[in-house]
Amino acid sequence: MLIKQFRHLKNSNNFSIYQCILQKLIQCGVLITIFQSFSNNYLTIKKDIQFFLSKIHTAFLQFLYICPYPTHYLMKIALASDHAGYELKLKLAQYLSDKKIEVTDLGSDSAEPSDYPEFGHEIAKHIEQGKSDFGISLCGSGNGINMTANKYPYIRSALCWNIEIASLARKHNNANICALPARFITLGEAKKIVDIFIHTSFEGGRHQRRIEKIPR
Repeated sequence: MLIKQFRHLKNSNNFSIYQCILQKLIQCGVLITIFQSFSNNYLTIKKDIQFFLSKIHTAFLQFLYICPYPTHYLMKIALASDHAGYELKLKLAQYLSDKKIEVTDLGSDSAEPSDYPEFGHEIAKHIEQGKSDFGISLCGSGNGINMTANKYPYIRSALCWNIEIASLARKHNNANICALPARFITLGEAKKIVDIFIHTSFEGGRHQRRIEKIPR
């Protein structure tokens, strides 16, 4: 079953993360048998590993809770919000930092009234330039900052209000920004949504063909 799943997995944005996890799993002796089935000569396993590093299923990401990231790599997450999402953004930033994730705060810097497009542009440019692995954006409904970010050709920002939507946004749409409706979800719900979003892999296949048709 695992081998069958491997053959259908594609296009992770988090190559270094998968590499770290895979190394940990191999150290634990978990994946040796699987990779041996793909290679008649164990000395060529490196080639097999390089192929699968970007295609490992979400299930293996759950090993993060057993085998933490090596200290030489930190997942990078950018956060941005207007005034409506400011308080929730700060709490999420602390939550992610506690999980040893490198956080970049792109504003706003207070709960004073501000305009969501400014921060939507900031996070979209930041992610499009590859400065962070994912972006988390927040405004009152999530709609405004989400619409702004999606003006950029290679941004796929998804409005996520529950874990199912967050999971599908990654699996089917390879979303790189998660927009949260700060006034409509709790901190606990936001944490779960963010966890699912950043730990779920893109499935590729027919979905890759479809997202390639998005940019104009």
